Amino acid sequence: MIDLRPVGYVIGLLVAILGLTMVLPMLADIAEGREHWPVFFESSVLTTLAGGLIALSCANGVKDRLSIQQTFLLTTGVWLALPVFGALPFMLGDTGLNFTDAFFEAMSGLTTTGSTVLSGLQDLPRGLQLWRGLLQWLGGVGIIVVAMVFLPELRVGGMQIFRSEGFDTFGKILPRATEIASRISVVYVALTMACALAYVATGMNAFDGTVHAMTTVATGGFANYDSSFGGFGAGTEYVAVVFMMLAALPFVRFVQMMAGQTDALLRDSQIRAFFGTALVLVLVLTGWQMLHAGVSTEESFRKTLFNTVSLLTGTGYASADYMHWGPFPITLLFLTGLIGGCAGSTACSIKIFRYQLLFASIRVQLQRIRSPHGVFTPRYEGRVVGADVLNSVMSFFVFFIVTLGIFSWGLGLTGLDFTTSVSGAAAALANIGPGLGSQIGPAGNFAGLNDAAKWMLSIAMLIGRLELLAVYAILTVQFWRA
Repeated sequence: MIDLRPVGYVIGLLVAILGLTMVLPMLADIAEGREHWPVFFESSVLTTLAGGLIALSCANGVKDRLSIQQTFLLTTGVWLALPVFGALPFMLGDTGLNFTDAFFEAMSGLTTTGSTVLSGLQDLPRGLQLWRGLLQWLGGVGIIVVAMVFLPELRVGGMQIFRSEGFDTFGKILPRATEIASRISVVYVALTMACALAYVATGMNAFDGTVHAMTTVATGGFANYDSSFGGFGAGTEYVAVVFMMLAALPFVRFVQMMAGQTDALLRDSQIRAFFGTALVLVLVLTGWQMLHAGVSTEESFRKTLFNTVSLLTGTGYASADYMHWGPFPITLLFLTGLIGGCAGSTACSIKIFRYQLLFASIRVQLQRIRSPHGVFTPRYEGRVVGADVLNSVMSFFVFFIVTLGIFSWGLGLTGLDFTTSVSGAAAALANIGPGLGSQIGPAGNFAGLNDAAKWMLSIAMLIGRLELLAVYAILTVQFWRA
């Protein structure tokens, strides 16, 4: 029998912390003077009390080390519990959302997906605008810690290849997690502050600059306006591109740079592959715009650059409705969202390193076919890649494709058309944000979908954010027998 008390204790503490953060949007509402602040006061009291009571009731079961089963339950349970309480301000506030919509919005925020059911964003109370930004900001730093501490330990999706990257061993999970989180948090806060200052310097007001900095560094994509980044100037778009790219890099490399390893970024093949991929995509789309659309202005290049980087990193901002760019750009941008950023970053989707390992494995197989008696082994950054890592990566790809098919089929059963079903499933599973089409594309939102579709997409966001296998593992009979 798995002892759930250590899991409940940590989840309770995190729920209580989430409740305390609701004080910040409450203060924003008080400053704005719209009498909306009681919503956050009530939500904060309820959330903090609930989290505190859960933690106290489980405190007698706290141990120095979590078992593998407890760690799986913790990583999944946190992302299930927090959206429930994160949804309270949306239900109690000036949004008119029911629990389904509020949970969808909170799950989208905490998983840094960026899909939304809200419209008239610019008319929302500032407290709610800030709350949406805070949800993504907290989810962003949370997923970095999960990716650096828990997933490598759980050998999920090939992440075990990073078990010795930057931090030797993780030993006692929770104490080590605290140490890693403190180092990463310094970098995370510093990037957020730098991004906010850069936004303000290019024309945003201080409030918009702060909220958009949170959702940029979290690669989340929640904006304060229905037009997303469509109403901001050229300088602001370029700033967003820079910080979306930085947020999609492994945060452990920034920590190493702080420790004096100035070449940490340059030595990482994953980072080089990420920048190379972004460069090729931007050049291809820019070239297509010039040759087929006859557009070669700075604005055209900027829109192509911005939206390509936004989808590649899984941020989901939009500065233009690229649904009007033509079939080839739309298809390429859809596939771009399925690439993702680097492991150990706030970026989402499949991740660059998995493609690197996939291509390394394919190359070795081709070499073995050409030279049956040769000895060839796949390598990653000069190191031999073990069979367990390759099997884990291949399993991830298979599970991703199968899961995408299942959710696409399920969404189709709710009455959605093919484009909306497939792109919606991909957007949720890869935590991209917008899908394709007039309904859920860059110029639309998810409000018009039925409740069944929203619940399926919420589940897909959770599964995708936790690298699929971390969630699927707890659904097996063997997990509960162990």
